[in-house]
Formats: sequence, structure tokens, C-alpha cells
Amino acid sequence: MDGGAIPTAVGLEAADLGRLMPMHLHLSPSGHILAAGPTLTRLCCGVGPTGAATPAHAAGGDSGPAPVNAPTIAPGHDRPGAGSILGLRFLDLFAISKPQRVEGMAALGRLGGQRLHLLLRRPPHTALRGIAVPLAGGAGMIVNLSFGIAAAEAVRKHALTHADFAPTDLTVELLYLTEVKAAVMAELAALNLRLREARAAAETQALSDALTGLANRRALDLALAQAAAAAAGGGAGFALLHLDLDLFKAVNDSHGHAAGDRVLIHVATVLQRALRKGDVAARVGGDEFVLILRAMTDREAIAQLAARLIAGIEAPVPFEGVVCRVSASIGVTLSGLYDRPDPDRMLSDADSALYASKRQGRARCSFHAPGRQPPEDRRKPPAG
Repeated sequence: MDGGAIPTAVGLEAADLGRLMPMHLHLSPSGHILAAGPTLTRLCCGVGPTGAATPAHAAGGDSGPAPVNAPTIAPGHDRPGAGSILGLRFLDLFAISKPQRVEGMAALGRLGGQRLHLLLRRPPHTALRGIAVPLAGGAGMIVNLSFGIAAAEAVRKHALTHADFAPTDLTVELLYLTEVKAAVMAELAALNLRLREARAAAETQALSDALTGLANRRALDLALAQAAAAAAGGGAGFALLHLDLDLFKAVNDSHGHAAGDRVLIHVATVLQRALRKGDVAARVGGDEFVLILRAMTDREAIAQLAARLIAGIEAPVPFEGVVCRVSASIGVTLSGLYDRPDPDRMLSDADSALYASKRQGRARCSFHAPGRQPPEDRRKPPAG
């Protein structure tokens, strides 16, 4: 340092110190506030001990008159009053809880250089962190405060901006990063939700018939395998119904495929309204449907349901000035007819029972009879 002596004190104007440390306090030896940073003044504005603020020039206290000018730091020249905290006793304005309670300036002096936990005694009762260091020559102390981990809350509560922090303070940048992170996390959460919804929609589409909204063959295979496994494991039995429309080909031939689609939607509506929660209705072919009736094995109840389904399907379907009419034949098999229900075997047996309904004149329900072999032309029921 070019041989010169290292200075032991540096003179600063209060305004300059305020720019360096916007939340500092310059205390007299008696503990009265001689100067305060602009941000801290804004935070504490109007807070006094019990009455009006004590004038700065009367801040002597028990230790005698406080020096008007400290050796190294010029005090602030703010006029005391409702908009100032000058002249107030530091320990009347703040309570120190850590590292220990402080009742006087002597005790505060012994904590010089240690991390302090403080609380503003009056509203808004802000919690602060700080450090106190003594000034040369016993001219008082400098206390520098910060919001600590509560900075984000303080910024929102007191509408602080970057101008309220020291130019070298990274609080604003960190808060900005925190806000950006929160925004990114919120966007990621929203994106994740959209992806889950899209995946669920895709899965639903993959398991649904596009025209009718019923389950498709893939969904039926999954549901039937699950029901068969549950029944084989001692769970509830179920009924498997194979339904084929009668006279559907005539509708398509006479009125076109659009009319046929309208009839299929009508049939799907009848099935959905008749089935219970947990039952499955699937479209497995052009005019073929398969139903799984969980925990339903009573023949009479199934026959009654089949009759209601046929009656509902036979209701006239108006379409572009014409009335379309179809009926349905149904074949039924029960899981209880098998030592271990096999999905493929049950589908085959329900199909055989459906064939029997077709042979007997359509628009009826037939149950699979174990041991009865279907005729060789079982796959060639009467047309329609």
C-alpha cells in the first residue's frame, strides 16, 4: 500500500451508508437510533415506543448526552416524527431473542459480531436477522438487518422492489429465480395433468368402440379374462351374453349405412341403460355385441333382462323420414357351468346358444346346455 498506514476508520455520510446497507441502524452509545437505512425506515415508519417519537437530539439516556456526530459515520438528518424512527431506543423498537435475550446496550455489545434474531415489537411484527458491530472509540454501534428466509413474504407484504435492497444483495435475483421456478413447476404440473388426461383419453379410445362408445373387443377380452380369473378363484360368478341384431342387413340395404349407424347407436343406448355399474357391454362386430353381467347367474333374472333388451332394441328408430326396425337374438352361458371358466370356451358356447336362438325364429334368448353339440353349420345362421 505504497508504505502508507492502513486507515482504522472510514468516514461515510448517512445517505451513502443507506445505499450500501438499506436496512442498517446507527445506534448511539445509549442505544438510541441516530440514523436508519431507507428500507428499514419504510418498514418501521411511524412505530414508536408508547407515545410520540423521541427527538434525536434528546437521545442521551442514562449514559449522558449522545454524540451528535460519530467519529466515522455522520448521522442522518431526517426530521424525527411520524415518518421517522430517529431518536427511538433500539431495544424499544426491536426484541432480540437469539442467541439470547438482550435487555441493554451492554448485553448487545457482548453479542457483537454474532448472528441475531430480532422481532419488530409493533405491527407488522416482522421477524428479522441481523448483526451488530461496535464503532471505533465507543461511539455506538452499527446494526445491519435482513429478512432472512422470510424475504419472499416481506417482498409481497411490503411491496418491496430491487431499489429497497443493496445493489450487491442477491435477494431480488433469488426471489426472481424462485418465482420463475414456481412458474415453471406450475406449468410442468399443468403439462403433466394434460399428459395424464391425454393418456387416459387415449386409453379410453383404445378400449372403446368409436361409433357407439361401448367397449371394443380388446376391452372385452381384458374384462372377460378378469371376470373368469375372479370366478376361478372363488369370486362371484357371471353371465356371458352374445347378442346379434336381426334384420339389420335389411336396414343397411334399404336405407344405407348412415341409417345402420343410427340403429347401432340406438342399440348401444338400450344396452347402457339396462346394465348395472360393473357390467360390460362391448361391440365386437358390425352388429354383434357381447355382455358380461357380473355376479348375475340366476337364469330367470337373466331371461327377464334379455327380454327387456330385445323389447328396447325393437323400438322404432326414426331416421331422415323413415322408420328403422330391428330385433335381437341372444345366446347365454354361465361361468358356473365350468370347472374353470375359460374365456374362449365361454365365447364359443355363448355363440352356440345365439345360433340356437336364430334357428328357433330370432328375437329370443337361449341358454347354453352343456354336452349339447352344435350342428356343423352353426356358423351359418339364417341371414339377418
